[in-house]
Amino acid sequence: MTFVVTEKCILCKYTDCVEVCPVDCFHEGPKSLVIDPEECIDCALCEPECPIEAIFSEDDVVDKDIIDLNERLSKIWPVITKKKDPLPDAEKWANVDGKLKYLEE
Repeated sequence: MTFVVTEKCILCKYTDCVEVCPVDCFHEGPKSLVIDPEECIDCALCEPECPIEAIFSEDDVVDKDIIDLNERLSKIWPVITKKKDPLPDAEKWANVDGKLKYLEE
């Protein structure tokens, strides 16, 4: 089992989670983060750190395609280990559903 960043992160990109990760498994894209499932050690430290609850255990993810998306994008996006400011309109997008169409690879 690994943890997964869901589409809730898109257009928000809060990075509180990356600082608590002991193995640096987060990768940063233009509008979102993903978790590398091969690096994640299932410690669960990141899950409570996300202010918009965008991180789930893969067993609890409804849309299984998001698991594949994390795996694929983690291979091309760079690792992020330091907290950054969220995207400028993060608060506006925090509770919006259906954000997958805004993902930039």
